Amino acid sequence: MNLIARYLKREIALAVLFVLVAFLGLLAFFDFIAELADIGRGGYRLQHALAFVVLNLPGHIYEIAPVAVLIGTVYALAQFASRSEFTAMRAAGLGRLTALRSIAGLGLVFALITLGVGELLAPPAERLAQNVRLSALGASVAGQFRSGVWIKDSSRADSGELERIRFVNVGTLSPDGSMNRIRVFEFDKDLRLLEQLDAASATFERTNEIWKLRGVTSRSFREIPVGQDARTIRVQQHAEQEREWRSEISPDFLSAMMVIPERMSLISLVQYVRHLKDNQQSTGRYEVALWGKLFYPVAVLVMMALALPSAYMQTRSGGVALKVFGGIMLGVGFHFLNALFSHLGALTSAAPAWLAAALPSLLAFLLACVMLVMADRTRKWTTLLPWSRS
Repeated sequence: MNLIARYLKREIALAVLFVLVAFLGLLAFFDFIAELADIGRGGYRLQHALAFVVLNLPGHIYEIAPVAVLIGTVYALAQFASRSEFTAMRAAGLGRLTALRSIAGLGLVFALITLGVGELLAPPAERLAQNVRLSALGASVAGQFRSGVWIKDSSRADSGELERIRFVNVGTLSPDGSMNRIRVFEFDKDLRLLEQLDAASATFERTNEIWKLRGVTSRSFREIPVGQDARTIRVQQHAEQEREWRSEISPDFLSAMMVIPERMSLISLVQYVRHLKDNQQSTGRYEVALWGKLFYPVAVLVMMALALPSAYMQTRSGGVALKVFGGIMLGVGFHFLNALFSHLGALTSAAPAWLAAALPSLLAFLLACVMLVMADRTRKWTTLLPWSRS
């Protein structure tokens, strides 16, 4: 029995790997075609384009893992059905629960691999890919506006009480994590302007976790009473070659801002959501992305559940090509449904973020259950329900 279960797992794993490699080759080809237009600009050469394409592969693996698992599993199980191998396995003693445990165990392995790739490989590989590309082009990352990136920051006392509120403007972010054209507006907790700070550039010292500002011009604003009910503002300007500046903003934080939420790691998303909440900013899109990262590996298991009925199809029920085509349509439909609910969850706060992230997987699981029930009623497949008779 263990031999049959190992054979089942091996064939499904090989089919999934084949589909995954095929998809990766197609996506890498499209990425390379897109990069050809930039070859020759600055120092960007063929080797940089190839490195950029290769470093983007872990992100593609994470994105297409559920679809590849669905198509590969459908193909392997449909092959078993077309050659009557699954019938022979059942005759040899492969029970429903054993088959379910084998497929579920393999699905769990795929889910853990997907989670590991999405957390450990894809985010740093994509950041490195962008750094390679920008360094070769001699470019820098611009912000969402013409003036650059605007960030709300805060300074708190050791007790956690809010002391100052900062609005930071970063003109450009270099590939090495340094900032250029920085402007800081610092307010007290009553939103009275205390200081305006301009710097030509800034580099981050990780040992002390502080920014080293260069070419600094600061203007401090102080209220001076001139009468019983009258006040005036005194402005003092200072110029400094260098200045240390402590902030919760770090190069990793800035890099996260340049990446779409769906491609950020769980740790980066948690830190960024916490920062937004501390500064009373909207967190909708990032919370949906956070819950989506948590539920995404579960989608791999759901895709294998959708593929189960194909194991019980007889040859007369349709060829392997038709079953694989149906698996592709289900996978593509799930991919677009997942993207649709992610955008809807970010646009509206009517539903909790976890529900918007989990709903596609729940709908796919319900569809898998319906397909299994229909297979039992129409007797086109042997039932897989635990409470049914062997």
